[in-house]
Amino acid sequence: MDLAVIGAGTAGCALAAALRLRGWSGSITLLEIGRGTGGRTATRRSRRDPSFALNHGAPLFNISANPEPRLLEPLRQGGWIAPFKGAIYSLDGDGRLGAALPAPLSSGALWQGSPHMDGLCRGLLSLAQQNQPTRLMSGTLVRQLEPLTDGKGWRLYGSEGQPLLDCHWLVLSGTLLADPRCQGVFGWSEVPLQRAADQRGDPQLLQASAALAAIKSTASSNLLLSLGEVSAAAWRLQPWSLLQFTPDAQERWGIRRVSLQAMADGRWGVVVESSAAFAERHLQVHGSRSSAAQVLGAAPQPQAEAQVIKALDQALQDALNLSTAGGEGQLMRWGAAFPKEPGLPPKLSLCPDSHIGFCGDAIAGLGFGRVEGALRSAEALAEQLQKVGAEQLHSGINVQPN
Repeated sequence: MDLAVIGAGTAGCALAAALRLRGWSGSITLLEIGRGTGGRTATRRSRRDPSFALNHGAPLFNISANPEPRLLEPLRQGGWIAPFKGAIYSLDGDGRLGAALPAPLSSGALWQGSPHMDGLCRGLLSLAQQNQPTRLMSGTLVRQLEPLTDGKGWRLYGSEGQPLLDCHWLVLSGTLLADPRCQGVFGWSEVPLQRAADQRGDPQLLQASAALAAIKSTASSNLLLSLGEVSAAAWRLQPWSLLQFTPDAQERWGIRRVSLQAMADGRWGVVVESSAAFAERHLQVHGSRSSAAQVLGAAPQPQAEAQVIKALDQALQDALNLSTAGGEGQLMRWGAAFPKEPGLPPKLSLCPDSHIGFCGDAIAGLGFGRVEGALRSAEALAEQLQKVGAEQLHSGINVQPN
């Protein structure tokens, strides 16, 4: 392949879309550990229940400054995103409703995928299919990176050590393969990017690898509730669709925010996002339906998982004085939901001598830690790849600058 992108969340899909809009005609493959695109902007669905759709990560995304990312306009024109029109309230430690808080994740221009959050990445992937097809390999864990002997490309290996593909250029759109937590959580013997950087010996790549490994992040334990038409009656009467918890409310109930989402057949979805402190106390507890359990091999802990679900469910009922009787719950644990500053310096987002780049919300700059940062970093990397590719046509990249 001309380009392989590890991760088909917002950043990975945005990079492919931005390259196509810039005239990139080389081959692109996205490798995604989950069942489809989206990452934290994905929508949970069910093979057994076609009408089930629940935004289990981000219920919206915001753009905090102008000019907005260039990709927003074609997404709007294609109907893939729409303005977020839900009401946002806050809840204090005494259980009183108040005005929305000036939170980084919900200020500025608010958007959501259409008709569900996964519309964002579905739209980006659609843009990436223009001119030339873009390949998606879902359910694929990249376990190891190996520089090719000529130093101008990479070979990727899967969960069982099997070769997946060779590529001239490689981009990591997330931090899993660079984060030392993969050793403690998944029992890996080494950090894949660090091992590859040591093999390559490129000073810039070694610096980028070290910077990514040093990024700390906040986890989130999310409870996903599906309420039937009868049990959802009281929830439908709430004046808010997104409820932010103040710091004292987070300390009391262990919840950061709650979102309400209408589903088909009169059902309602309730997504409870834990506080950072709650998630920290339950770092080793993964949802049994998560990629960590199903693909990465995290040890199942059904009893601990049930306890976390019960704790969040009870905290939700106590905070809002609303019943969840009859609801079906499942746990989704995001191990690195929110990266902490400073992030990866943009000057290290592309290592041209090693043919590797990085994008995502962990890149320092406007939108850091948010969907906006993922979009902006992807567009910036696309511009750099186009320029470098034009200078290095011998690498195999077929670039046609606008």
